[in-house]
Amino acid sequence: MGILNDRVVIITGAGGGLGAAHARVFAAEGACVLVNDINREAAQKVVDEIIASGGRAVANSSDITSYSDSENAVKQAIETWGALHVVLNNAGVNRDRMFASMTEAEWDTIMSVHLKGHFCISSHAVHYWRDQSKTGNPIAARIINTTSGAGLQGSIGQSNYAAAKGGIAALTLNQAAELGRYGITANAVAPAARTGMTTAVEAMAQRMASPTDGSFDYWAPENVSSLLAWLASEQASDVTGRVFEAEGGKISIADGWRTTEGVDKGQRWLPGEVAEAMTQLLANEKPAQKVYGS
Repeated sequence: MGILNDRVVIITGAGGGLGAAHARVFAAEGACVLVNDINREAAQKVVDEIIASGGRAVANSSDITSYSDSENAVKQAIETWGALHVVLNNAGVNRDRMFASMTEAEWDTIMSVHLKGHFCISSHAVHYWRDQSKTGNPIAARIINTTSGAGLQGSIGQSNYAAAKGGIAALTLNQAAELGRYGITANAVAPAARTGMTTAVEAMAQRMASPTDGSFDYWAPENVSSLLAWLASEQASDVTGRVFEAEGGKISIADGWRTTEGVDKGQRWLPGEVAEAMTQLLANEKPAQKVYGS
């Protein structure tokens, strides 16, 4: 049927936007999809669309920010289809504000939904996969996380979102390094696509509007879904610990922080001498990409 034939997948935040696109593409490739969304009606609508198209899906409304409730998503997938192969952490919200005006609640909401939300279901899934691995069952499991360009280079007015998405990228690297022994890969994708979140601003909505002339729909969320579907497949067993960017027809690897050659005195730099080292460092620096909006 496709590259995900009989693979059991949990997709969070799949009641709309990117998550719904992922769910439809995964199901079309043969996956059994647990459509998770806190909005049960939205999740069921996506499930009904998938089933009407001949796919397999069930709805789930577990709260991904609750460690105990999120376990029910894992249990439901296993009870429904007898296995679990992929967790795609997609759910997210925005609480945009300039840092000087940001409230504690706006900060905490983003950390809870994005960073903790990426931990909860994945943790329960990893416990299941680790137990399976220890009993000798072959594991070809996948964790796919959703980061953002904001997390990779910053974004004016989104310090909470950027911090959470940067944390997700670092989490992915750790997961890949720690979980490979159990047959689990971990990768992250920074998507750029037309969703309710990205088109909330009128200027962005106009920029990302669907073409009316039949040309390539550059901002269609399904463009991103194809990369995720491949990462979820057994073909991607050798790819782990990567952060990808997907936009339109372009797929790229985000080249992360790297230690440079530096300036080594061989002994302690005195405070008054650091300026000398800094002059050399900045002269040889390859500047980071600019923060979005700066």
